[in-house]
Amino acid sequence: MNVRFFNAKILCIKDEVKREYRVIEGELWVRGDSIAYIGDGSDTQGAVKTGEEIVWDREIDASGKLLLSGFKNAHTHTAMTFLRSYADDLPLQDWLFQQVFPREDQLTQDDVYWLNILGIMEYLTSGITSNFDMYYFPPVVAKASVDTGFRAVQTSGLNNFGGTVEVLEENYHIVNEMSDLTSFVVGFHAEYTTSMELMQGVAKLAQKLKSPIFLHNAETKLEVEECKERYGKTPTQVTDELGMYECGGGGYHCVWMEDADFEIFKKRGLTAVTNPASNLKLASGIAPIARFLKEGIPVAIGTDGPASNNCLDMFREMFLTTALAKVKDMDAAAVPANEVLYMATTAGARAMGLSDCDDLAVGKKADLIMIDLMQPNMQPENNLEKNLVYSGSKQNVVMTMVNGRILYEEGKFDIGFDPKEIYAKANAIIGRMK
Repeated sequence: MNVRFFNAKILCIKDEVKREYRVIEGELWVRGDSIAYIGDGSDTQGAVKTGEEIVWDREIDASGKLLLSGFKNAHTHTAMTFLRSYADDLPLQDWLFQQVFPREDQLTQDDVYWLNILGIMEYLTSGITSNFDMYYFPPVVAKASVDTGFRAVQTSGLNNFGGTVEVLEENYHIVNEMSDLTSFVVGFHAEYTTSMELMQGVAKLAQKLKSPIFLHNAETKLEVEECKERYGKTPTQVTDELGMYECGGGGYHCVWMEDADFEIFKKRGLTAVTNPASNLKLASGIAPIARFLKEGIPVAIGTDGPASNNCLDMFREMFLTTALAKVKDMDAAAVPANEVLYMATTAGARAMGLSDCDDLAVGKKADLIMIDLMQPNMQPENNLEKNLVYSGSKQNVVMTMVNGRILYEEGKFDIGFDPKEIYAKANAIIGRMK
C-alpha cells in the first residue's frame, strides 16, 4: 500500500548516543513496506521520480497525532495466552513445574496457532509491531505471524523436557526461510532446565550457524544459587565458558547478576532484556538496569508471557522499568524516560536483529504506530517522550502498522480473522485442560 500521513508529529532519533529525540511536523510517506519520505512536505523531490505521480491508497490526516517507531517486545511466550489468570500467585518454580509445564504438555500445534493470534491482537493494541518469542512449534508460530501480517523473531525453548539440537537446527532454517516477517536465532530455555550435554550441543550449533544465543538468565536468586552448586559458577559464566556468545546474544530477566557477569556481557556485547512486570508478579526481584547502562550494556524490554505478566502492554513495562530502577538505586534521576523509550524501540530492534525497524527514517521498514495526543493523559505536550513513558497508555494507540500494512486502527483489526472466533478458540483450549 501507499499511505500518506500529513499534519503529523513524527518522533525520530536526533542523537542516538545521547538518546535525544526530535519532533518533525509534517508528512510521512509509506510506499510498499518502507518509509519513503519524512519532512515538512516542501522537499519531496527525492521521494518521487521525475514525471511520477503517486497514487495513494490512503491519505490520513494525523492532526493531533504522533507517529513513532513501533515497540519491540524483546521477550515473550505469546501462546501462553491460554494460561492468563490461570495459575497466579505462586513462586516461579511452583508456577512453572506444577502448573505451566503439565498443561503445556497438552497443547497441540493447532492450539499454538490460535493462541498466537490472540497474543498478536493484544500486541497490536499496545503498539507492539514485533516480538521476540520463545515457544513450542516455531514453524506454527511463524505461520500465525505470516497469516496476520505481524513481524516475529523466535528463539528456541529447548530443555530437558522436550526438543533436540537437531530439531532446533531444522526450525532455524524453516523459520528463517519462510517469510521476511519471520526470523529465528539459536537459544534454549535456561541453565536450570537444560543438561550440560544439551547446552554443549546448543553452543556448537550457534558456532556452526554463526547465530547469537538467548536464554532465561539469572531470573531468580534460587536459579543462580543452584547453578553455583552444580558448577561453581553463575549461569552467565557457565554459558560463556561453553563458547555460546561468539556471535553475541543476551539474556532474559538478568536480575541476579554478579560482577563477573557484567564483565561477560560487556565483553561479548550481550543485551539484557528486562521484564519488570513478570519479575514483580513472581517476586523474582528487580533488575539492575542503571548498572547495565553505566557499564555500557544494551537493555531491551519484554513483557514475558501472558501467564506470568498477565498483560502484554509495553506502556506498563516502560513505566515499571524506570520507576523500579529509581527505587532500586534510590535515585530519582536514574534511567530517564528517553532512555526507556530507546529500550522499547531501538534497543529491542537491535537485540532482535531488526536493524531495518529500529527508527522512523527513510528506507526503514514501515513498522510504526500512531498515538492520539488529544487525550487528557497526553496533555500538555511539555515533553512527548516523557508523556509516552510516564503517562502513556494503550488507550492512546489509534493505529499500528507493520511492514506498511495497517493491522489495527481505532479499535478494529485487519488481520484476516474475526476476533470472536479467536476468543472462542482460546476458551475452548483451556476449557479441555485437566
